[in-house]
Amino acid sequence: QVQLVESGGGLVQPGGSLTLSCVASGFTFSAYMMKWYRQAPGKEREWVASITSLRGTTNYADSVKGRFTISRDNAENAVYLQMNSLKPEDTAVYYCNAALLRSNYWGQGTQVTVSS
Repeated sequence: QVQLVESGGGLVQPGGSLTLSCVASGFTFSAYMMKWYRQAPGKEREWVASITSLRGTTNYADSVKGRFTISRDNAENAVYLQMNSLKPEDTAVYYCNAALLRSNYWGQGTQVTVSS
């Protein structure tokens, strides 16, 4: 069955870095656009970054542009989110998403907490 498993979350001090990973199975990973979303307590889930299936074109929310980098490894069925210069407002549950036409898959999320 389809699975997206995120890992790499944790507690980090402001200014620190984390790399999130999402490993996929059960579908043709290379054909899907991959995205990261996040949801902070009491807020709506918001899009963070995306990467296209073939060319690997990336896009970022303004709030993370210049600090976060999304990448993918189609051979490993994995997508990553490198997060640098983390701020307290980056605290959220981060979700991996796979999208293609009407197919839309989600992972279970991984908690990122930025606090001193």
